[in-house]
Amino acid sequence: RRNPTAGRSKMPTAEEKEKERAALEKDAEEEMIKLKRTPRLDMADARFVLNCPDTTAEQKSEAKEFLLARVKETAMAPYYKFLCEEQKWDMDSGMHSKFAEANAAELTKLDAAIKDAQDNLGETEVRETNLAKAEFLCRIGDKEAAVAQFEETLKKTVSLGQKLDIVFTLIRLGFFYTDQELTQKSLTRADEMMEKGGDWDRRNRLKVYKAVQATSLRKFKEASELFLSTVTTFTCYEIMTYVRFVDLCVVMSIAALERAELKEKVVKGPEIQERLHESLVVKAFLESLIGCDYAGFFRALVEIEDTMKQDPLLAAHRMYYVREMRVLAYSQMLESYRSVTLESMAKSFGVSVDFIDAEVAMFIAAGRLNCKIDKVGGIIETTRPDSKNAQYQKAIKEGDLLLNRIQKLSQVTSI
Repeated sequence: RRNPTAGRSKMPTAEEKEKERAALEKDAEEEMIKLKRTPRLDMADARFVLNCPDTTAEQKSEAKEFLLARVKETAMAPYYKFLCEEQKWDMDSGMHSKFAEANAAELTKLDAAIKDAQDNLGETEVRETNLAKAEFLCRIGDKEAAVAQFEETLKKTVSLGQKLDIVFTLIRLGFFYTDQELTQKSLTRADEMMEKGGDWDRRNRLKVYKAVQATSLRKFKEASELFLSTVTTFTCYEIMTYVRFVDLCVVMSIAALERAELKEKVVKGPEIQERLHESLVVKAFLESLIGCDYAGFFRALVEIEDTMKQDPLLAAHRMYYVREMRVLAYSQMLESYRSVTLESMAKSFGVSVDFIDAEVAMFIAAGRLNCKIDKVGGIIETTRPDSKNAQYQKAIKEGDLLLNRIQKLSQVTSI
């Protein structure tokens, strides 16, 4: 008899799916290498580890080994000198001289190619040789010379797409050296170019670049919107992996979105949920807030804070972010009650009564929580603001200011 299951495709197992995902990410990474996406931002991450006070001696040692290996691999004489000066390393003068000689020889070849293209070839060849020199300078870590050469190449470029690719490289250079001025200037230029046209891929790439910049500037709402708009179209493997992209998207969205919007756009987002199984801490952080598991939320927040300490984008905003998350959790719980005992609230968050008392009192004094504490009764009573009364008072105040200005104006004018 014929097997009824014959000819049917077998459903892939979880292990097979994982292998397929890993293969796709590897292919994407190799493609980025082929496209010569420079500079390498994993080197900037390693440099951050060296400068971060919260990283261990072992992590710093591994970061140093990684950087030196990349320096030797590409003969990065200017960047090696920069690292030695910044990190107070003893420079290996022999190695630096060897790299400098190799760099000078390559630059001589590139300059000769540029002159030959100018004398004997067309505008396309002139542009390509100038671009090759710019990419080489970028690759060896000569920032100022690379920026100048990219600007020179930009003048010789006609195609809008090619111009955008050069500006994207300048943005990455800004990320690499944490140069906010270069980054912002290049993003503004890319926006202006994009208004004249630009294909779908470059538009989405620009959104991710802008999201990264917004995150670094603590514009969490803007970053969240940009991250969410590119979840299904992400291709920026030159600046981060997709898993890290999803982590940043979730972390920014929790800080920026209302609970209902967060549930709709993030919790129910299939692309995000597909990747969250690789980031269990971020997954627990999101699900505990949505599920009102405040003790679990606080435990996840501790782990998120530890991760943020060593994250180049988030480290500077760690204290602010953690404080806002505590306010968010307290507000969300208190919204459901007219009054709640300190003991019950402390139990919900998995902390002591004294801790909750001090925390809530601090945020009440700062005007962040609409409630009051009855210390004698051990109760927190919510005091929801009267929005209509506030609007009325605002109208009265602004009306008085307007009448005063009209009166002053009437004294100096004649009708």
